[in-house]
Amino acid sequence: MIESKYLKDNIENIQKLMGISALKNFETKSLGKLLKLSKIREYEDGETIIREGDVDPWLYFLLSGKVRVVKEGLEIGVIDKKGDIFGEMRIVDSMDRSATTKAVGKTICLAVDTAAASRISSRTPEEEKLDFLLLLYRIFAEYMSIRLRATNAELIAAKKKIKHLIAKI
Repeated sequence: MIESKYLKDNIENIQKLMGISALKNFETKSLGKLLKLSKIREYEDGETIIREGDVDPWLYFLLSGKVRVVKEGLEIGVIDKKGDIFGEMRIVDSMDRSATTKAVGKTICLAVDTAAASRISSRTPEEEKLDFLLLLYRIFAEYMSIRLRATNAELIAAKKKIKHLIAKI
């Protein structure tokens, strides 16, 4: 993995973040705060980004490439859209990482250190910090809802297939 230093809160970087669909609802001030918690990470093909069972504070936005999601050795999904979020479940529930993610080809991510809250200025009014955190959690909730709906559809398809196979027996 190649990793940048924490990013700078400047207009050029903010404009780049505005191109990520998941961040479209953020105000410029909030994007500046997000930048101060973020690094760019570049991974080679097959390199592990998140390891199942680990405990770490990183949240990821896919900037380019693909990410394979593996649980107990089985592939459960692929993340391949610019701006897609992964690693959010650990941030929401504080439990161990629920799956492993691996780069498919060269993959670049915006990695947000959710434990680095001290990097957000202590001069920031408490209300602004809360607005920022609420917006971040709303993004998590939207992505988790989308993933849950997809999982439900897969579960229904699998149950129908099992029912059909049992009927054949």
